[in-house]
Amino acid sequence: MKIEELSALEVSFNQLIETLLIKKAENEEFTVKLSSERSQFTRLNRAKVRQTGYVADGWIELTLMKDQRSSFRLFPFTGNWDRDWELAYIALQELRDELVLLPIDAYLVLPSGNNTSREIHSGNLLPEEAVVPNLLELVAELDFTGIYAGGVVVKAYGDSSGQKHWFATDTFTLDYSLFITSGQAVKGTFAGSDWDKTAYIAKINEAKKQLELLSRPAKELPRGQYKTYFAPAAVADLLMMLSWGSVSEADIQQGNSALAALWRQEKQLSPKFSFKENFQRGLVPRFNELGEIAALELPVIEKGYLVNTLVNSRTAKEYGKIANGANGSETLRAPEVSPGSIVFDRILPSLDTGLYVSNLHYLNWSDRQTGRITGMTRYACFWVENGEIIAPIENLRFDESLYRFWGENLIDLTTFQEFIPEVGTYESRQLGGSLVPGMLVEDFTYTL
Repeated sequence: MKIEELSALEVSFNQLIETLLIKKAENEEFTVKLSSERSQFTRLNRAKVRQTGYVADGWIELTLMKDQRSSFRLFPFTGNWDRDWELAYIALQELRDELVLLPIDAYLVLPSGNNTSREIHSGNLLPEEAVVPNLLELVAELDFTGIYAGGVVVKAYGDSSGQKHWFATDTFTLDYSLFITSGQAVKGTFAGSDWDKTAYIAKINEAKKQLELLSRPAKELPRGQYKTYFAPAAVADLLMMLSWGSVSEADIQQGNSALAALWRQEKQLSPKFSFKENFQRGLVPRFNELGEIAALELPVIEKGYLVNTLVNSRTAKEYGKIANGANGSETLRAPEVSPGSIVFDRILPSLDTGLYVSNLHYLNWSDRQTGRITGMTRYACFWVENGEIIAPIENLRFDESLYRFWGENLIDLTTFQEFIPEVGTYESRQLGGSLVPGMLVEDFTYTL
């Protein structure tokens, strides 16, 4: 389905809001959130199609609020008005019966304001019949495994105060791996709103080069501290740990944040490290669960100093802060790490001798209070000597503090940034991703 063909869905959504405004009691408030998609999914294994299909899906989350109480219902949303309103009215009646049984929520935030927005981002995706030929043409002789997801995603919001938002975008993601017989693999992602064959060819050609290097005998390294280059995909994994108990103002106030020492100004990170929320690329909606619109840009860390946390209205009400449009979980939605000065051709010479880490997995906090993260290397990680890749490595576990690898041990970041997309499809296709450079770190700690 083309993005222009979603007008009927938008009309039906607007009609739902208007009808709920008529039906609501004087002392009731409500919010309505829509998530919908028209997506093609193609699963590939050994460079052959294993599963392909088309998904047309949509659901509504209706939240009713009254007398400082709230509850919600989820129900399907199809664009067929008679069916959709039947489900919505049943949900409304159930919520009215339920609210009187619930406890008072002292920090409940009611919808307010009159924000409205309408963003439609049309793309140039591959036609459905062209996806498989374009994906497999370059990898027909390889053990290529992955999943392609592409199509239209819609996020929308409306409430009893009159706020209304509509966000629709054409996007695709390709999450893939290339394997060799030993089980070693090169992993990559490719995503966007416009299919770029030249960029895809460059991606696959680079993966093939790494695949050849993986054929060499693996080197087993003793535990210790090694100078390490982290490719953008690995940097994105480390960055997203900050969404889990770090940049949230609620976590700061409750003493759970890994950035508490930064907030108290007991420590600072390297002046070379800065990142922000950047919604200017239009990859995710700026509005949150209450229809509040975040600023186009919000600096979080500037030259090593924490300058903003993510604050939603509930946290603001509880702790006397000023909200800045954060979502309900106060997590990163459109993070961008500022680039540094290492050009692409100088990555290996700058590393000289150490580890080249393409990907990480199994990340977790080992000690959140001190910012310590543990995880493992995975996929196309190499030992480098004198600026030359020597051999792939056996997987290593690491345990290191962000106050070291983004602090005194950060040597520099690359001049280029790479977009690392969200590729999750649980319940629905995820939007957005991280725009990050690679980074070079001194004495990174590997424990096993």
